This record gives sequence, C-alpha cells and structure tokens, in this order.
Amino acid sequence: MSAVTPPLPRWADVFLLPLINLLVALSICGVIILIIGENPWTALVVMLKGAFVFPGSLGYTLYYTTNFIFTGLAVAVAFHAMMFNIGGEGQAYVGGLGAGLIGVWLAPSLPLLIALPLAVLMAGLFGAIWGIIPGYLQAKRGSHIVITTIMFNFIAASLMVWLLAGPLMELGQMSPRTPSIAESSELVKMKSILAFFGVETARSPLNLSFVIALIVSFGVWVLIWKTKFGYEIRTVGQNAEAAHYAGINVSKIVIWTLAISGGLAGLMSINEVLGVQHRVILNFTAGYGFTGIAVALMGRNHPVGIFFASLLFGALYQGGAELDFEFKSITREMVLLIQGMIILFSGALAYMFNPPLARLLAKFIKPKENADV
Repeated sequence: MSAVTPPLPRWADVFLLPLINLLVALSICGVIILIIGENPWTALVVMLKGAFVFPGSLGYTLYYTTNFIFTGLAVAVAFHAMMFNIGGEGQAYVGGLGAGLIGVWLAPSLPLLIALPLAVLMAGLFGAIWGIIPGYLQAKRGSHIVITTIMFNFIAASLMVWLLAGPLMELGQMSPRTPSIAESSELVKMKSILAFFGVETARSPLNLSFVIALIVSFGVWVLIWKTKFGYEIRTVGQNAEAAHYAGINVSKIVIWTLAISGGLAGLMSINEVLGVQHRVILNFTAGYGFTGIAVALMGRNHPVGIFFASLLFGALYQGGAELDFEFKSITREMVLLIQGMIILFSGALAYMFNPPLARLLAKFIKPKENADV
C-alpha cells in the first residue's frame, strides 16, 4: 500500500512547482539544442536579449503578453467554477468581429470618447455572447463544456472565413479582411504615450490594451475574491451540490461565469484589431486562446500569477523569433518545440513533480510543526 502524499504548501504550489516545471522544460530543450550542435547557454542569452534587451524587444514581448493576459484570465475565471473553457480562440475571434463592426462602420460618425470605449465594449460583449451559449447548454441541457467550447471554435472560424471572404471583405482587393477602422477607434501606441512624458522608446506594436489588460486583471481579482458573486463561483467550483443546497442558483452561476470568461477572451481582440492591425483579418487570434490555457495553469488561476506566466510566454514568442534569426540550425520548428515543451510541463504535466516535492518539503516542515505543538 503506497504512502499518503502530504499536501503541498501553498507557496510551493504557487512559486516553486511552476519554477521546477520551467527549469525541467528548459533543460530538455537545452539538451536538444546541444545535440544539434549549438551552445544552450548562448541560445538562452540570445533569447533573453531578444525578449528584453534589443531595441523594441520589450515592447514586442509586452504586446504578446497582453494577449496572453486576456486569454489566461478567461480560462481562470471559468476554472474557478470548475469549468474548462477551451473556447477562448473562438470567443476572441468573434470579439474581434464586434470591435471591427464598430470601428469600420460606426466609429467614423462618432467622437473618440464614444467610439473607442464602444469598440472595446463590443469586443467583450461579442465574446461574452459566444461564451454564454456553451454555458447555457451545460447549465440547461447537460452538454459538456469542453466539447461545446471546442466545437464553437470551429463554428467561429467558419463564420469568420465566410464573413471576411464575403460580406465584410474590403472592396477592391482579394485578401480576407475588412476595411480599415476609423482613427477614432484606434488604441494609441505606448510609444506615443511615453513620448508625451518625455520618454523615448523604440517602435513596437505595444499599445494601450496592455494597460487595459492590467486594469482588467485587477477587476478579475476583485470579482473572484472580494464579491459575493465571486464567492458563489468558487463555491460552485468546489461542490456544485453543496452550493445548490446552500441556495445558490448553480445554473445562473454557470451561465454568467462562461459569459464573463468569453468576454475576457473577446477583449484579447482589441490588442490586434484596435491596436495593431486596425482591421479584422483572417486568423488574427494565432493560437493565443489555446496558449492561454497553459498560462492560466502555470499562473495557478490568479491574476498575479497569470501576469508573470503571460510575460514568460511573451518572452518565449519574441525571444524565440530572435533565436530563429540568429542561428541557422535553430529553425522556426525548433522554436515551436521549445514553446511546446514549456506548455507541456506547465499544462499537462503541471503536477508531475507534486508528490516528490511534497514529500521532500514535508521532511523539513514537519519538525517545525511538531515544535509548535
């Protein structure tokens, strides 16, 4: 009979375990880089410089970070109710449609103070609508949330292909995209904001959506841990039957939680549509919704952890591109392998080292507990 694994301390689960997973993933990638004839340490230095040191690199890293914050928060909010929302990709895609419709056709006749907030609001609203449907199907029809959110990704992709290659396609060209949005609905670049305060930075796609992401992160923290509704979400996640017995409307919580989750994913689109592309283009989500799952798991579904996990993945995206540029033998596929390895250990294998780490820490913590008794 196997021994019972002691519980892992909270600080170890939040900080130490993700760090171990990251180091193991990087070590395996280092061995692979060594096998192909490159120096792993040199590759790591180049990746870090490419993510934080080279001119404009930090801006690109934070630009990617912004997308991961939104999608990571979307996954985390649903997970607190023990629902695995895998539909962030589709919800962000449809959210971009909402922002684009306002930016292209309505914003030209509206002032900046109305057009921009309205475009941001519609991005979240369209994402929420795309999330509330699977929530309703689970709450009222018993459909599994994983299956429905995956299927809605495909529906969103098909819908956007039809719209961008048909009714919404810009006239006079063949690319599947909408016309450019009005300037009144564009998010200002952080370079311009910093220049206003006398700080000169290199050109990058980083824009005001990064600040919005930080504000939304704080809002999610308040919602989940400081409100009655957040308490009900966590209660449903811990035990839906007990929550129902306590008088909580479980169906309502499920539906509204998925709506909030979808809205957060939809807000990811403002970084791309309103901040960078200035139009809705095909496949602008680029897998950010799926990577948000690993971000939420690595960040332990807490906004602070999600920020640092998003920063890590943003650095991997930007630094990985630098690796591809600097080394002939480290191709784009090799960079994807490094990213995938970290996603694997921070996602599917996130708790692989939990039992041995818990037993190891118990040897040091137990004497201290006995001393207190």
